[in-house]
Amino acid sequence: MRIIVTDREGSVQEAEGEPGLKLMEAIRDLDDSVDAICGGLCSCATCHVYVDGEWLGRLPAIEDDEEELLDSLENRQSNSRLSCQIELTPELDGITLTVGPEE
Repeated sequence: MRIIVTDREGSVQEAEGEPGLKLMEAIRDLDDSVDAICGGLCSCATCHVYVDGEWLGRLPAIEDDEEELLDSLENRQSNSRLSCQIELTPELDGITLTVGPEE
């Protein structure tokens, strides 16, 4: 599966991921990408991304723990998500996103 990522420096990179992986796992090794300090436990918000609008409706609903972490971010937007909470599925092939700023 293809993932199109605009990193923190504004460069567009492409990552590959397998269905069943978390989005965070597929993009964390890119340059200037998410930090993912907690390793996907939904406890740090360092995997914050902005998902392009056309993809938002294909994502799972935001659960309470993700909502709480997103609310703590200064740069939260309506398309903010934690990439550790998004499981890759075939419907997300080609997803485009931007890495959120460090907070």
